[in-house]
Order: sequence, then structure tokens, then C-alpha cells
Amino acid sequence: MANPARDTDGAARHQAGDSQSGRPATFVEQVMAELRKVVQPTRNELITYTIVVFVFVLVMMAFVFGLDQLFQWLVGLVFGA
Repeated sequence: MANPARDTDGAARHQAGDSQSGRPATFVEQVMAELRKVVQPTRNELITYTIVVFVFVLVMMAFVFGLDQLFQWLVGLVFGA
């Protein structure tokens, strides 16, 4: 049987036909290997990303509001409000 594929930290990945398919210990090992790869953002990055998200949400809210007003006006024209 061929060696199982391994990620960068050496945690074995599940291969089709493994006799240990779905072992909870393997799953936890893989989760921990992935968590070690996570890089925490700096304070400035976190603030920047938060502002970007808020601005994007506000723009999308304005867009949806505009569409709602447009459709309301069109429905008023069609059905006579």
C-alpha cells in the first residue's frame, strides 16, 4: 500500500480504502496541523479589515435600498398607486 499523502506538518490525510477511515484522532491531528498554520492579524490589519467590511456592508445596503425604491416606483407605475 502506498504511503498516505501528508500535509506540510506531517499529519496523515485520509486515503480511500484506509482501514483507519474517519478516526477521530486523525481528524483532531489534522485540525491541529491546520490551526498551526493560522497567522493572527496585527492590530492595524484587524482595524483595516473591519473598516473595509463596514464600508462594503454600507454600500451593499445602499444598493439594495436603491433597488427597493426603484422597484417600488415601477410597481406604482404599473399598478397605479
